[in-house]
Amino acid sequence: QVQLVESGGGLVQAGGSLRLSCAASGNTVSIIFMGWYRQPPGKQRELVVTETNNDYIRYGDSMKGRFSISRDNAKNTLYLQADNLKPEDTAIYSCYARSRNSGYWGQGTQVTVSS
Repeated sequence: QVQLVESGGGLVQAGGSLRLSCAASGNTVSIIFMGWYRQPPGKQRELVVTETNNDYIRYGDSMKGRFSISRDNAKNTLYLQADNLKPEDTAIYSCYARSRNSGYWGQGTQVTVSS
């Protein structure tokens, strides 16, 4: 089992930045890749960015350029840097981890971008 806890969401003005964190615990050695997804109000969940253990990064449509992923392996923590935020970036941002047999989600953190 893997547990994921996100933090760092909040209210930000358009053009601002946020850094989200996802702290992983439990059987973290089983994780193959981790990433971030988001669900805007009234819409389906969508991919923001994921990164595999061998550093392959995959971005969702229109995500590259303003979002970047990084991790601190010593802290078992994944980060999402979000820059030049727009009102349409308002969503619940969730951390995801995938092992060989299972997928795990965090509880999500709300990001609200005001115009």
